[in-house]
Amino acid sequence: MQLIGQVVTGAEQTKKYMPLLKQKRVALVVNQTSVIGGTHLVDSLKKLKVDIRLIFAPEHGFRGNYGAGVEIKSGKDAKTGLTVISLYGKNKKPLAADMAKVDVVIFDIQDVGARFYTYISTLHYVMEACAEHGKKLIVLDRPNPNGFYVDGPILDTAFRSFVGMHPIPVVHGMTVGEYAQMINGEQWLSGKKNCSLQVIAMKGYDHNTRYSLPVKPSPNLPNMNAIYLYPGLCLFEGTNYSMGRGTDKPFECLGKPGLTHGNYTFTPKSIKGVAENPPYAGKECKGYLLSDYVQNVFAHKPLLNIGWLIDMYAQDTAKSSFFNDFFPLLAGGRQLQQQIESGMSESEIRKSWQPGLQSFYKIRMKYLLYKEFSMFTK
Repeated sequence: MQLIGQVVTGAEQTKKYMPLLKQKRVALVVNQTSVIGGTHLVDSLKKLKVDIRLIFAPEHGFRGNYGAGVEIKSGKDAKTGLTVISLYGKNKKPLAADMAKVDVVIFDIQDVGARFYTYISTLHYVMEACAEHGKKLIVLDRPNPNGFYVDGPILDTAFRSFVGMHPIPVVHGMTVGEYAQMINGEQWLSGKKNCSLQVIAMKGYDHNTRYSLPVKPSPNLPNMNAIYLYPGLCLFEGTNYSMGRGTDKPFECLGKPGLTHGNYTFTPKSIKGVAENPPYAGKECKGYLLSDYVQNVFAHKPLLNIGWLIDMYAQDTAKSSFFNDFFPLLAGGRQLQQQIESGMSESEIRKSWQPGLQSFYKIRMKYLLYKEFSMFTK
């Protein structure tokens, strides 16, 4: 296990990318995680006299102060005076008029390594815009806090959406820089275009690194427990359960009103910029606090946990309303829901993933910039 201080992020290596910005009009795809030490990348680059023309803001906004799913509007950033263009609202891809104002785009956002975490979907659309308008994209790479394993069903592209754009598993085990190379290499951009891409790779990172994030990547992932539990618990967004949005334990607990099992209770409430109108706001939910799972199980055997889904469905008294229409988009198809509804065991479901995972491993290996995790290097 490596400590956070041993990793040098792409953003910190200004000498490597400053020559690429000389006399260029620059756009930044950034949020609150885009820092060099305790200083925001925008402030660092302004101090270095970089000509920043635009900020492109992903889900949760430039400052990370919008809750999940809240539409972000374009405008001026009060602190810097820079124009902020939303990529999580009416348009998810930079417009031609915006791209005409810049020569190069920098992407520097902390990801968490799950297919449905929308920053990699924003990456896709930014790459597409750069490819269409002949602009260079520089990715300042950051660690993947879930980059030490790969697991889950592969997305069926018939279910492509902003929470799953590519045929990859739920947990892909790649950094943003590696993922950008895969998008290019597998010709996933519209019209099989190629983006002019340069990745500023990290120093001191590999896929065995357990990296503790210095800045929370989004409002409902406030700590490492939530980040580790997120890939499994986010699937419950496609059910009638709460994952603790609107509490002090988002993505560390699970429950709903009226449960007869579980020993943990919580009452979600609306929190501006974090959880606005969360499921079951003002209602007491009964269920489970799952934080201990991280140290007791996940730390020793990292896997996408579907056991909770299987158990909650098996115990549910109203099975017809357990899943909602969002579940197939999160799961990447209808198969997982059908498998759970038919009573398949966890081991049987996991076995069904293996052909797809084996194919993905081979594709993924072509784009890795860092040493593979130990299960593949022993």
